[in-house]
Amino acid sequence: RAASVARQALNKGIKAKAGFTITPGSEQIRATIARDGLDKPLKEIGGVVLANACGPCIGQWNRQDMPKGQANTIVTSYNRNFTGRNDANPETHAFVTSPELVTALTIAGRLDFNPMTDSLTAADGSKFKLEPPTSDELPSRGFDAGEETYQAPPKDQRPSVEVDPSSKRLQLLTPFDKWNGGDLDEMFVLIKVQGKCTTDHISAAGPWLKFRGHLDNISNNMLIGAVNSENGEKNTVRNHMTGEYGGVPDTARHYKAQGKNWVAIGDDNYGEGSSREHAALEPRHLGARAIIVKSFARIHETNLKKQGLLALTFQEPSDYDRICPDDLISIRGLKDMAPGKPLQCVVRHSNGQEETLQLNHTFNDLQINWFRAGSALNFMKSKQ
Repeated sequence: RAASVARQALNKGIKAKAGFTITPGSEQIRATIARDGLDKPLKEIGGVVLANACGPCIGQWNRQDMPKGQANTIVTSYNRNFTGRNDANPETHAFVTSPELVTALTIAGRLDFNPMTDSLTAADGSKFKLEPPTSDELPSRGFDAGEETYQAPPKDQRPSVEVDPSSKRLQLLTPFDKWNGGDLDEMFVLIKVQGKCTTDHISAAGPWLKFRGHLDNISNNMLIGAVNSENGEKNTVRNHMTGEYGGVPDTARHYKAQGKNWVAIGDDNYGEGSSREHAALEPRHLGARAIIVKSFARIHETNLKKQGLLALTFQEPSDYDRICPDDLISIRGLKDMAPGKPLQCVVRHSNGQEETLQLNHTFNDLQINWFRAGSALNFMKSKQ
């Protein structure tokens, strides 16, 4: 349908008036649109085909036409439009619409262009309106698998993976520690998150993604976008060992270095948005033992379980308000953890008073084994 709009413009001798990029979501999509000639009119009106990757959708856009900090508007057919999502510019206002409408607006060069009622000017000066675009619902010849890029390892030897220890972008992973068989006692509250907390707030995309192969480096973005309920600020939490305020990742690293476990407290639908593994890997890497929230986004909840973290919800959502940032949190009942059986959360306040809350979970038997082994990968390896 986008190509149909582009052909109409070409037939009238005009091209895009605004920057126009096309991002194939996979090699299969790239190969299919190339085979069927759909990329040709898009490129001929001025479109630039980017690599087969998420690209601007996750902030991997090396944008050259707009200085960072300058207010501007883009219109995309990506499925995300969080602040700064596409180009790491918080002043970029991103609106999401269909590919054909993106194409029409690009040709018109105006945000207020209505293809249903407004006219365009052809190369000869005549006025014309775009016809409703047409296309097949699915490729008539099916999808083209594209180029085969997989390289199988040698059959006669077991390959080793070597990574330069000084690399800032690649790092070999080491297994997470397994559960020690006991309860988790007197853990710090690293942060009590206030309000919406997506996986972008937990592990920001954009420039940070150059570190996605280096867990320790990318962990420096952990929860830097989340709002701290204690002060209403982002990336500023109190270190309960020193009394000083610092960044969330820095404080977590200090706790880990001192052998002190911590938890994070969250609001409703914690972890919504992009299903990125780093939003679960980073807390685990920096010493978290549990994430306790009013409710989870389903995929993030599972990702936390896979990394050996306790993904827990308040049995009474209002118990969120009972947690203070300077509380010590203990989780009891882990030896008898079973599907559908709540765990106990003992909260010790700074005045010495204690209260016990009930925490629910959705762990099944397999996922409980993940927790006990330290992660899903640890458990899988133990079965080899």
